[in-house]
Amino acid sequence: MNNTVNVEELSFEQTKKLKFYLSKLVEYNGSDLHVKTGANIRGRINGEIVSMSKEIFAYDDGIMLAKELLRSRFGEFVEKKNIDFTFKLNDNYRFRVNLFFQVDGVSGVFRTIPMDMPTVESLQLPPIVNKFCNFQRGLILVTGPTGSGKTTTLAALINQINLTQKKHIITIEDPVEFIYKDAMSIVNQRNVGQDAISFADSLRATLREDPDVILVGEMRDLETIETAMHAAETGHLVLSTLHTVDAKETIGRIVGMFPGSEQNRIKMSLASVLQGIISQRLVRTKDGGRMAAVEILVKNARIENLILEGRDGEIPDALSEGKDVYKTQTFDQALLALYVDGKISKEEALNNATSRNDLLILLDNADSIVEVNKNRDVKNPFTSDKDIIGLKK
Repeated sequence: MNNTVNVEELSFEQTKKLKFYLSKLVEYNGSDLHVKTGANIRGRINGEIVSMSKEIFAYDDGIMLAKELLRSRFGEFVEKKNIDFTFKLNDNYRFRVNLFFQVDGVSGVFRTIPMDMPTVESLQLPPIVNKFCNFQRGLILVTGPTGSGKTTTLAALINQINLTQKKHIITIEDPVEFIYKDAMSIVNQRNVGQDAISFADSLRATLREDPDVILVGEMRDLETIETAMHAAETGHLVLSTLHTVDAKETIGRIVGMFPGSEQNRIKMSLASVLQGIISQRLVRTKDGGRMAAVEILVKNARIENLILEGRDGEIPDALSEGKDVYKTQTFDQALLALYVDGKISKEEALNNATSRNDLLILLDNADSIVEVNKNRDVKNPFTSDKDIIGLKK
């Protein structure tokens, strides 16, 4: 395969077709476009993969699309077998792209990045999340599976800081997704592979660049985690992501990545620097859309002691019991609230529950309270989770 690309010889016909399908994806509020050699083009719309064409994407079309999109980076793609970059459709939408080789040829996934900057309010996140922006130092983590909206939540936090505080913000991403324009803050964004060698290397350099806030797109390895924690310890606010399902697993994952002889030191460091965890799961709403159900950990004396003593299994109870005082919540509490507010169905709540049986009891009790108060003509029967839990008792 010829790894060099002569731009003058490119017709960009495949790019025109790509733009058509990306426009259709945006029209239907889709999140991802899947282009695969040997198959028809498909999109993820409201969480489901749907066919968007009957035409089979041919091998030569895949190679040509890669050349048109990558141009001088095509040789790098052939050598590494996959590549990340961003693609701009228009002034309103950009896409995070991963092109890769598979057995039939080239495939690609295009993730939608709206140009409109998200806010905590537009994402319908709990108000306590806004307070995370006011920390002067420490570590804030956004966790969840791939496609759960972690990057979007981080963007809402960075945007809030940029608009309201005089800070120097540095982001290290792979690739850069949301583009921030300097407001009250200075924002420098670095693209791993283009502007930086790696997360860890760029993070070390960042500490010499007078930062106040550092966003690390993903804590992928031990070196990045340790450097991020060091940055948080030395007076910086560090925000990052992990692919963990909840707060309890997040704590265990970070500690568990270090050798046994190091784990007591890491527990002490983590207990000191961790300010909060936002864990997300996307759930389907009754109107056919999707929104994030979130578990919230806010550090307090009890959480700090649980981390220090390695009692990760007690973290869910601490979050549940801290709801009224610290505004923490578990996934099941979040799902219960979304159900009570009429945003999601009982089935959707149960499908995403941490403890299906426990949540089922709470949901049934919620239905009972609604029915009782209908008969009493009470408009707002829920003052807190205690009403529901109290009925169970």
